[in-house]
Amino acid sequence: MDLARNPKLYKSTTASIARNMVRMALIRPAVDAAIKVHVHGLEHLDGLESPFIVTPNHSGHFDGPLVMLTMPKRLTKNLATGAAADYFFNHWYKAFGTQLLMNAFPVDRGSMHGHRGLASALLESGISLLIFPEGTRSRTGGMGRFKPGTAALAISHNVPIVPVALVGAWAAWPPSRARWVPGRPDVHVVYGSPMRADPGEIAHAFSERVRRKIIEMHDTTARAYSMPTQAEMMHLAAIEGAKKDIEAEQQKKKHSRDKKHRDDE
Repeated sequence: MDLARNPKLYKSTTASIARNMVRMALIRPAVDAAIKVHVHGLEHLDGLESPFIVTPNHSGHFDGPLVMLTMPKRLTKNLATGAAADYFFNHWYKAFGTQLLMNAFPVDRGSMHGHRGLASALLESGISLLIFPEGTRSRTGGMGRFKPGTAALAISHNVPIVPVALVGAWAAWPPSRARWVPGRPDVHVVYGSPMRADPGEIAHAFSERVRRKIIEMHDTTARAYSMPTQAEMMHLAAIEGAKKDIEAEQQKKKHSRDKKHRDDE
């Protein structure tokens, strides 16, 4: 039997104790040394009980640990994190480390379907999930479209979605950089009230409503702390993209002129 498909693995008391020890001894000090974390909205989680689905925007390398370290321990004890099967579960040592640190379960990407149904099985076993609905980290800091699968899970299992806005996480460690930005930049983790689908609401509509809520939470916090909003990050990314296109075109023209000059000689 594939251990990753065994729901009991994600409820193991021994594994939970080991995860907590590693997080407190290694992960928390490392995160605290790299960034200054500010947490907002924990009061919205006071009455929350498992199972539920946590859906942050996916902006950088810190995202998963930030949620695991800032949510109340009673909610993260058995919280399972969706991780790309083709990257984190393609070798046993990656799978072991990812499962130990993040209680991770494999999520299929592309044409892979070997783990379909696992998220449903975990919810049915009372295990809460941490899923990034964008499916991949943002390359610009701006939020991408949400895949409706997460909302469909919430609807089919009648569980709430906890919207989470990560503000400043992309700037603190963009996916394009090998390591985080020095100087301990500020990162805000904002928890919203759990959301449920309205009667008759389809997955696409619910997913978009959750996405808009996360954008609202992000931008409200960003404005309060003089940080870029989603629209501003997308605008800056568009400007940078246009600059790169112009530079590439200029290089192409220069190469063409140089070649013509060499041919004329």
